[in-house]
Amino acid sequence: MTKPLWIKNASQLVTLASEQQGPRSKEAMSNLGIIENGSIWIENGLIEAVATTEEIKQRYENRLHEAEIFDANHLLVTPGLVDPHTHVVYGGSREREFEMRLEGATYMEIMNAGGGIHATARMTREASEMELFEQTSRRLNSFLQHGVTTIEGKSGYGMDLETELKQLRVMKKLQKEHQIDLVPTFMGAHAVPPEYRGKEEQFVDLLIEEMLPIIAKEKLAEFNDVFCEKGVYTPEQSERILEAGKKYGLIPKIHADEIEPYRGAELAAKVGAISAEHLLKASDHGIEMMAKAGVIACLLPATALYLREEAAKGRKMIDAGVPVAISTDCNPGSSPTTSMPLVMNLACITMRLTPAEALTAATYNAACAINRQDVAGSLEKGKQADIVVWNVKDYRELQYLFGVNHVKSVWKKGVKVVSNE
Repeated sequence: MTKPLWIKNASQLVTLASEQQGPRSKEAMSNLGIIENGSIWIENGLIEAVATTEEIKQRYENRLHEAEIFDANHLLVTPGLVDPHTHVVYGGSREREFEMRLEGATYMEIMNAGGGIHATARMTREASEMELFEQTSRRLNSFLQHGVTTIEGKSGYGMDLETELKQLRVMKKLQKEHQIDLVPTFMGAHAVPPEYRGKEEQFVDLLIEEMLPIIAKEKLAEFNDVFCEKGVYTPEQSERILEAGKKYGLIPKIHADEIEPYRGAELAAKVGAISAEHLLKASDHGIEMMAKAGVIACLLPATALYLREEAAKGRKMIDAGVPVAISTDCNPGSSPTTSMPLVMNLACITMRLTPAEALTAATYNAACAINRQDVAGSLEKGKQADIVVWNVKDYRELQYLFGVNHVKSVWKKGVKVVSNE
């Protein structure tokens, strides 16, 4: 039994509490459940009570002497941020490609020349499991420093069984040994390996018949993702892969309509994907289908910025009734960042989300996109005590004062893991 923890005197305690179940859309994305002069009582890593400071003081007056007390000193307190889309386990880096893009090369030109995903795949194949573990640990430390307490991680920088297993086993080890909760996604269909060019159907068969059964048997992933894009996987191939994964209990996700319209949003609705990612070029019909099917749009504004593309239509999606989450897309080629605060800024500036919507997209809806809404994403009784204290007093300052890391303190399951005091 550990000492209770009492975090008190928040200027605004953003709880995200709601009676609504599941991801939030339209007006519900603006309901932050703010408690002025708020306070949280924590027992054994779980939230026991959320109320005003005076109410908590009265409720636990006979136990206050037992508690470790943290005075938020009239600063903002929110749930830990959740990043629902990353490629955080990889080897090497690709700074030369950044320069190539500035010189005029496109994403697909670099990829077709052996760069892009293929370059990282080569470096990831060559890296040992320990090297990947150490590199990824450093990235996870940076996520914590930016207020992120739960992230999703995808494989996909192997596209062969050995390396895919290596990436997923690194994630499994990190989940046990690192403070961050790391949720694994299998993405063997991230690209077509060079050795299978012209033999794409053979690789799809390999994914379905050899990789998926082993991933499922070893319980290495919860989700199954595919890059549905012209020149990568067709909608028909993507559907085969995602439907095969469902037979093994893997929940579908889909990289959709990033480079050009390719019916990815429509496919996400058709297969019952929990989320569709990117969506820069999603059609109006696809957006409508996602809204009807309850598919979460996981939008990645830092990736659009880095590739100098127009951002996804976040405002239009919310108005159409699509629940929206946002993410860093942390990866070595198109978004090498671990800053969810920056992503919240960009969601407002480039996609016209309001500050409240951006915060919901980075917490509760993001948790829904990786099936973690029962333990993370909001500050409610019974959930993990994943909490951030920010060096601002009003949640709108997080989006207004852009390009700054305002994190003061971070708790993961009631344990302080970041202290910038």
